[in-house]
Amino acid sequence: MIHILLFFMSNFVSNPNETYYIKVNVTGFDSNSGSANIALFNKSNGFPVYGKQIQGRVVSIKNRSCTVWFKDLSKGNYAIAVYHDENNNKKMDKNVFGAPTESYGFSNNVRPTFSAPSFEDCRFNIAQNRTINITVK
Repeated sequence: MIHILLFFMSNFVSNPNETYYIKVNVTGFDSNSGSANIALFNKSNGFPVYGKQIQGRVVSIKNRSCTVWFKDLSKGNYAIAVYHDENNNKKMDKNVFGAPTESYGFSNNVRPTFSAPSFEDCRFNIAQNRTINITVK
C-alpha cells in the first residue's frame, strides 16, 4: 500500500531539477539584412541591454523572421529583448536624441513611448515549455 501511495505522490510532486525551453518566434523585420540579437534575462538588473543577459543568440533573418530556442531553463520569471542589427556593427544604432534607428521588440510585445520597458512589463513565467511570439518595429 505504501508503494502505491508513493508512486501516485511522485507523479504530483515537481522535480526540482526539471528544466524547460522557450521557443522564440520573431517577426516584423524590415529586411533580411544583418542579424537578430535576442537576449534572455531572468532579473531586472541589466535589462534590456544586450550583453547583460543570461543567454543570448545572434541569428540570421530569413523571410523577415527568425526562431531561436533557449534551453535548460529553471522555473521562474524571464523577459526577452530583441534588436535588428541591420548593419552588423554589433550595437543598437540610435539617432542624436537617443531613439533607436533599428527595429526592436520585447516579450509581451511591450512598446513604451519614451523609454525602454521595465523587466516587470516584459516578464513572463516559465513552469513548462513555452513559445513566445515577438514582433519587432
